Amino acid sequence: MPLQEGSPAPDFSLKATDGSTVSLSQYKGKKNVVLYFYPKDDTPGCTKEACSFRDDISQITAKDAVVLGVSVDDNDSHKAFTEKFHLNFPLLSDMGGAVSKAYDAFRPEKGNSARVTAVIDKEGKIKKLFPQVNPEGHSLEVLKVL
Repeated sequence: MPLQEGSPAPDFSLKATDGSTVSLSQYKGKKNVVLYFYPKDDTPGCTKEACSFRDDISQITAKDAVVLGVSVDDNDSHKAFTEKFHLNFPLLSDMGGAVSKAYDAFRPEKGNSARVTAVIDKEGKIKKLFPQVNPEGHSLEVLKVL
């Protein structure tokens, strides 16, 4: 069944850029979560989207939120992407695409994640789904929801 706004967000645990494990449940009752899925590290659209979140991070954190980027790329790729563009939020490695599938963000024909964003409130419910994201200006759309 497809995810819907107002429904509980599927929990997950994934490896982050720094090697730690990040779970959605660790933010419940504490922070809003901007969970964005993207196809591939260091590609034009994905770079534009990641850099816009990077540039707007202070406004996002001011709204009591964290940003988590998810793709099927491995942690080495995430580290290189983070270092190259000075990203200031974790990227999570969804090898195999299980979390992307849980969020209706997996493209089996390409074997990667689609550009999808879920804004999750502090109670762990989906506040807003962006099923088709244009990386240009997307962080501003997310800020309006927060």
